Amino acid sequence: MRPTLTPELKKALIERLAFYRELGIYDIYQRPVALHEDSESAEEIVQTKNPPQAASVSSSDALTVLDQSRGEDRHAAMAAIREDLGDCTRCRLHKQGRKQIVFGVGNPHAELMFVGEAPGADEDEQGIPFVGRAGQLLTNMIKAMGLNREDIYIANVIKCRPPGNRTPERDECETCSPFLLHQIDVVRPKIIVALGAVAAKSLLQINDSMANLRGRTYDFRNTRLIVTYHPAYLLRDPRQKKEAWKDLQRVMQYLGLPSPSGREKPELA
Repeated sequence: MRPTLTPELKKALIERLAFYRELGIYDIYQRPVALHEDSESAEEIVQTKNPPQAASVSSSDALTVLDQSRGEDRHAAMAAIREDLGDCTRCRLHKQGRKQIVFGVGNPHAELMFVGEAPGADEDEQGIPFVGRAGQLLTNMIKAMGLNREDIYIANVIKCRPPGNRTPERDECETCSPFLLHQIDVVRPKIIVALGAVAAKSLLQINDSMANLRGRTYDFRNTRLIVTYHPAYLLRDPRQKKEAWKDLQRVMQYLGLPSPSGREKPELA
């Protein structure tokens, strides 16, 4: 268990954070912490490459300090991240036709978090992730697990729609992903589902195929992460819905959720 921060250390951390922000440094990554659990499944837990250290204060330390010094709950902490993001102009996307920032939505106390790639046209219009056709399929996937969208948290690696829904560039992911990492640190889910290759590669810092990324459980930022297909891909190739359901069943097993009785695979259409 992390030791209680002393008043002197709290003050020092707050001052250090303010100093970094004045320098324009926002991507403060969490240092790796070993997980200790009473039991582990026989499934392989993959240790991922740690992101580069941008500063000597971890994001979890920062959030702890802010929570304890300001009395903020997770809703307020999430609002603080959104305020910090502002009307973001940190990458080229703000000049390429985006209408608004799509931050994230859901329960900041969720045990399950879905992370996608980037907003599409419908998301850019409404300011909410996964509200188009792919979002409707994701909602059905969530219902098939016995959950509601209100039970989980949904966000994207990129907060602005790339022009023509193109794949985000690497530098765009690197610029925007620190805000996603802060969101993850606020929610502290039991498990994260990365939807598609872009989300998986951005989070895990692994350049690999979906075939190799799927089927594993990754140790990521003091939680677990698995990879499955993006709902937009499932719309293009419905044959892969059965494979996606296998991934979701692993998530359900980890969370202790019951499988749908009498059915191997629910209707995800």
